[in-house]
Amino acid sequence: MPPLWLTWARELQAIAQTGLTFSTSPYDRERYQAVRSLAAQILAEHSDVKLDRIEALFAEQAGYATPKVDVRGAVFRNDGALLLVRETADAGRWTLPGGWADVNETPVQCAVREVREESGFEVEVLKLAAVYDRDRHGHVPPHAFHVYKLLFVCKVTGGAARPGLETSEVRFFTIDELPSDLSRARVRRHQLDRMFEHWGSPGLPTEFD
Repeated sequence: MPPLWLTWARELQAIAQTGLTFSTSPYDRERYQAVRSLAAQILAEHSDVKLDRIEALFAEQAGYATPKVDVRGAVFRNDGALLLVRETADAGRWTLPGGWADVNETPVQCAVREVREESGFEVEVLKLAAVYDRDRHGHVPPHAFHVYKLLFVCKVTGGAARPGLETSEVRFFTIDELPSDLSRARVRRHQLDRMFEHWGSPGLPTEFD
């Protein structure tokens, strides 16, 4: 679970964001802006991110505050090897292809697009294997916003290995070959192990937190 300071900062940010969305009173809006500033100060005090960057990030958020959605594709070849991509960010560590869900795309469309953009492969989505709460799986560093992770099991239908703008290498790994230098902000080893299990046993139900 996230540290208490992060939980408090998120809660204050969400209250401020929702309040600024629906409040018409200038006095209330001023108070919500003060709450948002306090949330940013808490995050800045406990992280390496500068206060002005956090304040700008919070100011970009509008509407009722809800968790963000991260979509990942667990892509398998017919021989059971799993596709991973090496990020250009996060010190070049390995992860499942994916990213934030985009507006006007279904979760499946997001997964297919992210895999294509980051790996060069075309895929068919077979099942939603897991809906994870990022806070409950040991991802580091903590994220400023609450995040849900959707992991889809996919199979390759075409294309060829081709790194994208955010990736530098594309490879398939058996379960015994999985790299140790995973991007822990994006994926954890126990999640990859579960994807292998879902691939091997398609009838497994979707798991969720």
